[in-house]
Amino acid sequence: MSGLAAEISEDRSTAPTIPVYRPDLSGREREYVLDCIESSWISSVGRYISRFEEAFCRAANFKHAASVPNGTIALHLALHALGIGPGDEVIVPTFTYIASVNSIAMTGATPVFVDCRPDDWLVHPEDIEAKITPRTRVLMPVHLYGAVCDMSAIRRLADRHGLRVVEDCAEALGSRRDGAHAGTFGDIATFSFYGNKTVTTGEGGMVASNDPALDDRVRLLKCQGQSPVKRYWHEELGFNYRMTNICAAIGLAQIERLPEILRAKHQLGLLYRRLLAGLPVEFQRPAAGVESSEWLVTVLLPHNTDRERVMKTMGSFGVETRPVFYCAHEMPMYRRSERFPHAEDVSARGISLPSYPGLTDADVERVASALRSALRQC
Repeated sequence: MSGLAAEISEDRSTAPTIPVYRPDLSGREREYVLDCIESSWISSVGRYISRFEEAFCRAANFKHAASVPNGTIALHLALHALGIGPGDEVIVPTFTYIASVNSIAMTGATPVFVDCRPDDWLVHPEDIEAKITPRTRVLMPVHLYGAVCDMSAIRRLADRHGLRVVEDCAEALGSRRDGAHAGTFGDIATFSFYGNKTVTTGEGGMVASNDPALDDRVRLLKCQGQSPVKRYWHEELGFNYRMTNICAAIGLAQIERLPEILRAKHQLGLLYRRLLAGLPVEFQRPAAGVESSEWLVTVLLPHNTDRERVMKTMGSFGVETRPVFYCAHEMPMYRRSERFPHAEDVSARGISLPSYPGLTDADVERVASALRSALRQC
């Protein structure tokens, strides 16, 4: 047993817990939030809204971006802006966070599930093609754990069948494929700024596109459908989907430091791969040309390993982990008898490791030792 592993084994109770994620708020967050409070602009009007949206566009190479309260709302707003509703079908991976699927159901449309690829765990274009019907209106690729889907293949399918593409980029801010930022391949993209995301606003989201007409529609809908030129005149059904100035202030301070955060997370991913080399675990393998943001460093445990016991054992060493997402087709409200072998395998074996930019090399070594010890015991 290595010295570090022995030290962990001897006293599991005194070491502080290393959480899966902790936001880094060491920039100008406090300054900007206090400015909101002192100016009294704390609701959904204020200068930080536009400043954050503009900074986001520069960072992610979009022409337009509209801030919203969270990532689920961003997805629902994007679909609603495209006119998706009852009778329509939206193709979505079954291996995804449930918000992707819930947002489809919120419009009254039907989610149609597809399998993932075994290497990068992302939606399989061949399975997408097999699921397209006359009712299909939208393809929703989801970029998971920082990797980016095969958007060239997905874009070709969409163009061939006359479909729209909504990219769920909740976990992919800073991720690129062939030099292009995640989200810029489709018609419209959505992002999340929850507390565990690469950039956080506490709760928050963004709807981004390069289509000015679509952006205008998103902005109309997120403000109760109110006319932009006639106050209290509501042109159509809309929603109160506005971000607060305080959240935007936090987001601006965060995105000012995005390159620094991404560098730290990239180094974190490299260190994990070096320290865990030789262990019987599988990392996500992004396709050639993909620059992953390393949102959460995630591994698949060996087949027939008791994942819950591994996670519990690591917890006793003061290391928090979490399982990957359960497949949507296994949820009670979306249950299907159809099988999705790759997605089910990844869902059953995956765990995410502590992945925040403030982790030290010693922290990562402690996580690696805890995983090594847990695998021996389990």
